[in-house]
Amino acid sequence: MQWVEIKIVTTEDASDAICEMLAQVGADGIAVSDPFEIARIIEDPDSLAYADEGYIESLGTDVTIKAYFAEFDDGIRLGPKSEEYVDPNGVGMIYGNLSDKTMSVEDAMAFVKARLESIGEFLPLGKGFDGWRYVQDKDWENEWKKDYKSFRISERVVICPTWEEYEEVPGDVVVRLDPGSAFGTGTHETTSMCAKLLDKEVRSDDSVLDLGTGSGILAIICSKLGAQSVEAVDIDRLAVDVAVENCRENGCPDIDCYTGELKSVKGDSYTLIVANIIADIIAAIAPDVPSRLAPGGRFICSGIINTKRGKVEKALAEAGFTIDECHEKNDWLAYICHLT
Repeated sequence: MQWVEIKIVTTEDASDAICEMLAQVGADGIAVSDPFEIARIIEDPDSLAYADEGYIESLGTDVTIKAYFAEFDDGIRLGPKSEEYVDPNGVGMIYGNLSDKTMSVEDAMAFVKARLESIGEFLPLGKGFDGWRYVQDKDWENEWKKDYKSFRISERVVICPTWEEYEEVPGDVVVRLDPGSAFGTGTHETTSMCAKLLDKEVRSDDSVLDLGTGSGILAIICSKLGAQSVEAVDIDRLAVDVAVENCRENGCPDIDCYTGELKSVKGDSYTLIVANIIADIIAAIAPDVPSRLAPGGRFICSGIINTKRGKVEKALAEAGFTIDECHEKNDWLAYICHLT
């Protein structure tokens, strides 16, 4: 097996749609270098980052997305990670449904280009597809290190890459993170909103389920904030491997990381469930979440693009949830709910 890296140069307007498309067609990892996000972090008065004069202007206006696909002996396997989340009519999937299929590298590149062209019909695409190459695992890992620095994600929590030194101040909860091949560095709006909610919500008697854990960042935050127990679950085995390593790095070996989905989780009485995934999946699993919540339990969900707001709110209401808080950051939403 080897890794194929696809490079896409695009606009801020189209970057989220492209990332969602890449995730839906089965990308094993997505790295985003967004000059606008870097500028927001540097200019944030609570940020730990700094830059020399002229650095922000030097970043330009292009968003660079790198997607990684595993190539096996029979080619690149495209398709969603779990058939449970595939609507047979293609409802909820970007630009139609996609069944599992294996393609040669050339055919896979043509497929991704066609999907990009579809996005370009209603969003400014910019340069678009900018080539592909084979990469080694260590090359992939190094891509995450270029723009990833320590930053404060919530009032108490600081995210620090494993390769960087950080001088703690009293009250800091430091999470050392090596995102590796999993999505979840903490810089994305959806993750930062979840972190802020968890900073306020996690209690010492909480039994937490982090559904779609990715790099394990939210599970580790819950553990370090004092939750009694934490389970971290993802349908992607590669993500779980990365989460396990990140838990060890943070001295949280008691976090139970495993491959699975909501219907296969080990517990049925979690006091707090957090799902930072995508809107369509949140809507799909909403009816099944109540059976896994303890009385008085809370459900935090994020990864919701604002164009899917109505769909998610309808699904939550039909599942018996009352939305206590809705947080918005740029085009993304996060909710904290309880059962009515």
